[in-house]
Amino acid sequence: MDSMDTARAIVTALRDSGVQHVVIGPGSRSAPLVYALAEAADPKTLRLHVRIDERSAAFTAMGIALASGHPAAVVTTSGTAAGNLLPAMMEASHADIRLVAVTADRPTEVQCTGANQTTDQRNIFGVHARTSVTVTGDTSDYAKTHAVVVGALAVGAGTASSPTGPVHINVRFREPLIPQPDALAVVPEAETGVLPVLQPGQGQPRFTVDKRWRERGQSYQDQLVEASNLRERHTVVVAGHGAGPVAHDFALALGLPLFAEPSSNARFSRNAIAAYPYLLGPDGGLGEQAHRLGKHIRRIVLFGRPTLSRQLQALLKRDDIKSALYHPNPVGWFSPGARKEQLVAELQELAEFAGSGPPGWLGSWQSAAQRAQRALEQALTQRQYAVGKPGAMRTAQLVSATAIGQLVLGSSSVIRDVDLAWRPPSEATSTVFAHRGLAGIDGTISTATGVSLATEERTTLMVGDLTFLYDTNGLLLGPTEQEPNLDIVVINDSGGAIFHGLEHGEVATRPGMSTVVERFFGTPHTVNIGAICAAHGIKHERLTSEQQLIHVLGDPTNGRRVLEVVSDRSQRPEVHAAVQAAVRVTFV
Repeated sequence: MDSMDTARAIVTALRDSGVQHVVIGPGSRSAPLVYALAEAADPKTLRLHVRIDERSAAFTAMGIALASGHPAAVVTTSGTAAGNLLPAMMEASHADIRLVAVTADRPTEVQCTGANQTTDQRNIFGVHARTSVTVTGDTSDYAKTHAVVVGALAVGAGTASSPTGPVHINVRFREPLIPQPDALAVVPEAETGVLPVLQPGQGQPRFTVDKRWRERGQSYQDQLVEASNLRERHTVVVAGHGAGPVAHDFALALGLPLFAEPSSNARFSRNAIAAYPYLLGPDGGLGEQAHRLGKHIRRIVLFGRPTLSRQLQALLKRDDIKSALYHPNPVGWFSPGARKEQLVAELQELAEFAGSGPPGWLGSWQSAAQRAQRALEQALTQRQYAVGKPGAMRTAQLVSATAIGQLVLGSSSVIRDVDLAWRPPSEATSTVFAHRGLAGIDGTISTATGVSLATEERTTLMVGDLTFLYDTNGLLLGPTEQEPNLDIVVINDSGGAIFHGLEHGEVATRPGMSTVVERFFGTPHTVNIGAICAAHGIKHERLTSEQQLIHVLGDPTNGRRVLEVVSDRSQRPEVHAAVQAAVRVTFV
């Protein structure tokens, strides 16, 4: 086979395996794939996107896969272009996301000869790819190449013994890299997968409340109660990243308090406990800084992966508590035996472990949460009036409460502020996405762009200034590329705010150490975010009041805009101390 035949076999295999979006980074060695994709492009079955930065391309594809639930591919040329996919592949591996890296490579005869742009790309992603295959056109016929690629994507779909996740297809192309004259049949430009900007509100969110427990006219709660006499136990449900609505349903059915992280997509209804990190305190429910209810917890049922708060980590480590993890399928974020929780695959068995909440158990947590949330909000409001503008935590609270549809949260301080301050709504109003596989700030704008492209809904992204600056290439779109409907809220405090809340904040108070911590951890900057937006032709607004923020978010428009909220990072410890003090008064 020549290179074009190999490329066509690969593209057909991608499409046959459920790939509906491919993000392409430009390059010569990958030209056969690009021409084959151009032949196959279709706005309904195979949509193409182009990004000049391979890292941005990879995270855009990852966002598409994350939001759609289908595999999405990124195509690059050889050399360092392939290496730029590693951050996204690492995140996808730890978050079980079906990202497909298709890397063009130089032919076998030039490997290890010092040839230009040539390195050993086999298994370049190591343990972060569920499988890696190298295809060579000179040793494979069309059917074999198709079968190899389909097989690799099947591994990425997961098995009974291995989790879903990213895969790597490395393709060694030999020249010629272009199709023969008159051999390329490209569809008209209007049908190449480039779609117009959608109106706000179009499309459907990926996550909806799980209906599996409502079959045959019965609720999940009814089924559990009928199935067994559950013992009354002081149990709490913890919903970590990716838990899904099943965690909410489980807590609701058994009358148990629910501690749900924002990206669990279970943080709604009356069972979701507001301000739970403050109620648990630094020792996970023990000690003077925790609410007295915490010391009565005897069992924990865990859904998903808890990644955010040290309070939850302390709770899960307590020796006086038995814990179980809902584990129906293999996942990439831990290996069996590495965690102390009992692994349970069946919900009925999990219900037997958890038991039902005794009278007053849920109600006591709800009352404590209401008082704590009210005190938290009053403290933030007072702080806002004192300084004349909303701070970082208040902004996080307002955006999470206002967002409708898709909400993407940046790592570091932003998602933690949401976890602390977001009052759980009575019903799910948004689907929350976040990089919690490895909690990096890489490619967050690109991921949010992918989420918007996949869901075809307006998406809100909230990030800190460093996360924004780290992926400004994610703003770069060519004039022929589909522009997502995306609001980017940037909390600009001129540096790394999260370190004030870690041990480094205490180090900064020591004599002579404040400048060290500020330089090496705070990483201050004076970048003009508005100028960056102007360079990319993106609308920019600098918001100075709570009313402005609420008004702008409530008035969606087509395309992208950046909403900048300036915050004072040096005041962060004081704000958190004031909120903690206000909440603890309610413990009496």
